[in-house]
Amino acid sequence: MPLTPSQRSMRAQIAANTRWAHTDRRKASEDARQRQMAKYEALVDPDGTLEPDERSRRADNARKAAMQTLALRSAKARRLAREAKAAPQDTSDLGAAS
Repeated sequence: MPLTPSQRSMRAQIAANTRWAHTDRRKASEDARQRQMAKYEALVDPDGTLEPDERSRRADNARKAAMQTLALRSAKARRLAREAKAAPQDTSDLGAAS
């Protein structure tokens, strides 16, 4: 018998919690963090001419700006969804004969 969406979600949560109970999170995501920082370093210094410390500082600022942009977009989307849910629905045309 197929699982309901709720049951699939619960099964996924169990799997995730089991994995992280036996795994060092920092170590598991180290490669991804290094690739992400390399991406921002290439963005701020495409020619590789900056000193490593300066490139690292700029890359960190670029990463922070990108994360803040995502947070701002997320907050806006949540606000719009909340406003849409709270707005009274116009049902004046429902059932009206033309």
